Amino acid sequence: MTKPAVLFTTATLIWGSTWIAITFQLGVVAPEVSVVYRFALASAIVFVWCLLRRHSLRFTSRVHLWLAAQGATLYGLNYVGVYLAERHVASGLVAVAFSTLVFLVPIGSRLVFATALEPRVVIGALLGVTGIASLFLPELRSATLGDATAIGVAYALGATVLASIGNLIAVRLQRDRIPVMSAIAWGMGYGAATAAVWAWFAGSGWSFDARLPYIASLAYLAVLGSVVAFGAYLHLIEKVGAGRASFTAVLIPVVAMILSTLFEGYRWTATGAIGAALALVGNYVALMARRQHSPARRAEARDSPQTPDAQGTQAAQS
Repeated sequence: MTKPAVLFTTATLIWGSTWIAITFQLGVVAPEVSVVYRFALASAIVFVWCLLRRHSLRFTSRVHLWLAAQGATLYGLNYVGVYLAERHVASGLVAVAFSTLVFLVPIGSRLVFATALEPRVVIGALLGVTGIASLFLPELRSATLGDATAIGVAYALGATVLASIGNLIAVRLQRDRIPVMSAIAWGMGYGAATAAVWAWFAGSGWSFDARLPYIASLAYLAVLGSVVAFGAYLHLIEKVGAGRASFTAVLIPVVAMILSTLFEGYRWTATGAIGAALALVGNYVALMARRQHSPARRAEARDSPQTPDAQGTQAAQS
C-alpha cells in the first residue's frame, strides 16, 4: 500500500508542474472545450484500466448521482472556473484564492461529517495561506481594481468552493465503499459532460489544435495531471482525510514557483522566500506533527473509513 507521504508528494509535484502544460492549452481552443478534451480522455484511460483490472464499474442510480455531483464539482466546473479566472486576473491571485481550500474543506467536513477541527490544522492553514499571499505579493499589489478583477476573483473563489464540495463528495463515496479508481472513471466522464454543457451554453466553438504543443500538453494533463494526480489525491483523502489532503493547495504554488525559477528565470525576493517558507511550515504543522494519541485522529479515521481496495480486495489500486 502506498504511503500517504508518497501520495501527497505525487499529487503536489504533478499539479505544481501542470501550469506549464496549461499555457500550451490557451489560445486556439476555448478553455472550457480543453477541459472537455482533458477529462474525456482521462476518463477513457481509467475506464480501460478498470476493465483490464476487472474492477467493478456498475453502480446503482443513487451512487451515479453522487458520482455525477463529484464530476461536476471536482473536475468539470472547478476547472472551467480556474481557466476563466485566469482570463481576468493574474495566476498568483487565483493561487491565493485556491489556497483557501485548506479552510473550506475542514470546515465543510466539520459541518457535514462532524469531523473535529484540530488546532494545529487551523494554525497550519493560517500559516499556509499567509505564505501564499506573501509569495504572490507583487502580483497582488499590481492587481488593478475593476470589473475584470472582480469577475476573475469571483470565478476563482467559485471554483475553490466547488473543489471543496467535490472533496467532501469524495469522502461520501468512500464511506459507501466505492473503489477510488472506479469513481474516478465515472466522475471524470461526468466532469467532461458538465464542461461540455457549459461550453454549449457559452456558445464556444468546438475547435481542436492539431499542433504538437497542444496535443503533447493535453496528453500530459490527461494522463499525469488527471489520472495519476487525482488517483494519488483521492487515495490520500482515503488515508488521511479531506482536511489534511487539501494542504496540497498550499504547496502546489510553491512547486510552481520553483519550476518557474528553473525554466523561466523567476527571481526570488525576500518576501517571496519568506512566503514559501511559511507555506512549508504550515504544511509541516498540519501534516507532520505526531498525532497517534489524538482523539481527533480517531474521529477523522471514523469519517474516512478504508474502502475495500484498502482492505485488500482491491489492493492493486494502491
